[in-house]
Amino acid sequence: MAHKSTSTAVSEQDFEAVYPLTTLGVLALALVWGYWNSLAEASIYWQGPQYSHGWLVPMFTAVLLWMRWHPLAPAAPKQRWWGVGLLGVGLLSRLFCAQIGLDIPDMYTFVISMVGLVLLAGGWPMFRWAGPAVGFLIFMFPLPWSVESALLVPLQNLATDVSTFTLQTLGIEAYNSGGNRICIEELQMGVVDQCSGLRMTTIFLALSVAIVLVTKRPWWEHLIILLSAVPIALTVNVARITVTGVLHRTAGSELANMVFHDWAGYMMMPLALALLWLELVILSHLFYEVEAEAPIPMWGRHR
Repeated sequence: MAHKSTSTAVSEQDFEAVYPLTTLGVLALALVWGYWNSLAEASIYWQGPQYSHGWLVPMFTAVLLWMRWHPLAPAAPKQRWWGVGLLGVGLLSRLFCAQIGLDIPDMYTFVISMVGLVLLAGGWPMFRWAGPAVGFLIFMFPLPWSVESALLVPLQNLATDVSTFTLQTLGIEAYNSGGNRICIEELQMGVVDQCSGLRMTTIFLALSVAIVLVTKRPWWEHLIILLSAVPIALTVNVARITVTGVLHRTAGSELANMVFHDWAGYMMMPLALALLWLELVILSHLFYEVEAEAPIPMWGRHR
């Protein structure tokens, strides 16, 4: 009888672990089918250089789910109702976006609905495991046009000014002629939209969020990592423009154009990762944990 009850307990435990995952899988497939038109439209953006990383986001989300996995505890029915409410918010928001023709905000409602499914399937225990990874899916969608326009021009201006100053510091006669164009003697380099750093900023911000999700560090270190995404992306982009200007001056336009258009795309991400690694090393050596010394007993002080 004891053996039978143990087997029953194990089977119930296995059922409690598998049932939420099965429920989440079935509901997620249904949600993907319902959002298929929006996901197909998002994939069109992935074919351009600005959001070509979109193909990798779902796969990286699966990796995050695997790395963050821990056994799920049973969830109270009240917790699942929060998922029902959040799912309702996501679907109603989608209907609103479809009614007034907001295509990109409609894509973002997919993430809201998916997080709602996580709560609906497994409550807060499943949300603690899968919620951050599912939220990472937001990086596979393009920025709204208004946000992209608001960021593009300042980033272009900043990249042009910093690159011009860097070239001048290196002893090269360069100046900003306006319109995001850098003049080096008779040569004019245009800092176009692709050179603004917006694409690198988007990719590196997603990478920084992923590092925060999989590493165990103090909250303030995580905050520094997130805040450093934009400066690192800008630094790498300025390095790309500066190296191009130096090569135009020293090695000729043919090699400079080859580096700028063909090689720079492969070099920027390793350089950004190297800067991020250096930042992590510095953060790891800023403070050391010191074990507290045991207090000296009162009787020992009188000896």
